[in-house]
Amino acid sequence: MGMDTEHDKLAGGAPRQSAPYPGATDQMAPRPDDEMRDWVGSGLLEGRRALITGGDSGIGRAVAAAFAKEGADVAIAYLSEDDDAAHTVDLIESEGRRALCIRADLADPAECRRIVEKTVDRFGGIDILVNNAATQVPVDDLAELSAEQWERTFAVNSSAVFHTTKAGLEHLTPGGSVVNTGSVNGLRGNKKLIDYSATKGAVHALTFSFAQALMERRIRVNCVAPGPVWTPLIPATFSEDEVEGFGAQAPYGRPAQPDEVAPSFVFFAADRLSSYYTGEVLAPTGGETLPG
Repeated sequence: MGMDTEHDKLAGGAPRQSAPYPGATDQMAPRPDDEMRDWVGSGLLEGRRALITGGDSGIGRAVAAAFAKEGADVAIAYLSEDDDAAHTVDLIESEGRRALCIRADLADPAECRRIVEKTVDRFGGIDILVNNAATQVPVDDLAELSAEQWERTFAVNSSAVFHTTKAGLEHLTPGGSVVNTGSVNGLRGNKKLIDYSATKGAVHALTFSFAQALMERRIRVNCVAPGPVWTPLIPATFSEDEVEGFGAQAPYGRPAQPDEVAPSFVFFAADRLSSYYTGEVLAPTGGETLPG
């Protein structure tokens, strides 16, 4: 029995559909709530400079919009979704903030370094780094999981967090913030998303380790680990049968909208809200409770 909210258009889970990888927002029905239209900023990130990977759509877009509303200039890195990236840039610039979009495949460590360099060239530095980009390919059986898929999933979802954060170290200001995107699957596993779940568990552990390693630099490192979220990656990576009812297993009876997850990133990015938080994993899971 889910809670009644303005987002209940997905009550009972998502409708049946599919889309080519990596997915496009305009092809989704219903379209996600990912623009933070009702968010009223209060200057929490005024004058800050942010880099968000996977910032073209879904959670990344909602976070970019929220950061801009809070006063930040925002750079987004994305794989290939040019139209989605351009729309996110429009959302940032409509708030009077500077925007930058960078096409990059973060499976390549050199690309991780390049997006940091381009952001610094444009903004003069980085105050907030959001490691959000991820890929997933479900399998029906462990025997189907190829070595090539395993390696790419780790390269994009985990290694890129290391390479991008390391590249940002000399530019991240004292008092800066790193926010990683984890997953409920990294907390409890998923038999169809074996490699993805493992990478997200690694992201959680990286968060704990980075938080300790960067404390003397006064850089806080935290993680948001959502449950099911209605983003373009879902119809682009799951079969139509798997998309139908997606998110219904959550106690709320539906997946989250990106707009419902983005405030957690604002919380961790804003020193005014979370100055005593580092090494934390916040899990917006729609009522699911987890042991441990």
